[in-house]
Amino acid sequence: MYKKYNYLCQTFWVLFLLTCAYQIRAESTYQIAEIDWCPQICSNNNTQSGYVSEIIELITAEVPGNFKRMDFPWSHAIKLVHEGRAFALSAPAKKEAPELFYPNIPVGIQKMCFFVRKDSQWFYKGPLSLTNLQIGVAKDASLEELNGYMHEHPEQFQLQPYHGRFLKQNINKLIKRRYDAFVFSINSTLLELKRLNLLGKIKSAGCISEAPVYVACSSAVNYLQTAKYISKKFDIEMLKLAESGQLDTILNKYNAGFTAAELIDYGNMKVEIH
Repeated sequence: MYKKYNYLCQTFWVLFLLTCAYQIRAESTYQIAEIDWCPQICSNNNTQSGYVSEIIELITAEVPGNFKRMDFPWSHAIKLVHEGRAFALSAPAKKEAPELFYPNIPVGIQKMCFFVRKDSQWFYKGPLSLTNLQIGVAKDASLEELNGYMHEHPEQFQLQPYHGRFLKQNINKLIKRRYDAFVFSINSTLLELKRLNLLGKIKSAGCISEAPVYVACSSAVNYLQTAKYISKKFDIEMLKLAESGQLDTILNKYNAGFTAAELIDYGNMKVEIH
């Protein structure tokens, strides 16, 4: 169970939300740009929507306004929100879209890993182990500790726009030996390998550092005040979902690999876990 993080702090935010509530009207429509990134966001799945999507639906139900989720290629989604042509982006790491407005509490944790052919002896042991490799990467995806290396050695990385066919294309290129490895989130890749019945041909070969991912709002002038309101509302509702146990139920349903407590800890909120 989770206790509310601090009475005085909570009172302040309640007053803040009441003061800013006029910014959000029931008839207003807010577009959330996203990608098909199952099991986080399953835009094209009729049986499950993804744990990020389920959390967003619960939180936006508590906010006046019509929140409409729209599927775009990743780079285009970032551009739309950055320019204020869409309200929010689901679900970037901060380094992928640093100019956006972020809540304190993330909606997930991204673990990017290398994937190689089953017969490969290579394993990731830090940037120096990448020498002479050709690597597939999604354009505008953050590789965290490797961002600097990728900038210094662009000739080793084959950047591709992230869209619904990205994983299948990268898996096929790896099998055909067009490059030595590709990097992507481990749970999404394993899910796709299972769907394609290729778990016996491709394996994980080490991971990069984890990074929290968020529902980030546009900091464009036309959305800035609303973004501040929604971000604080998001934190409060995430704490409520964690306290009720509903957040862990959703994460467990999708085998997310982390807990509600870990998300709250990333937000550095003053809560007690017991």
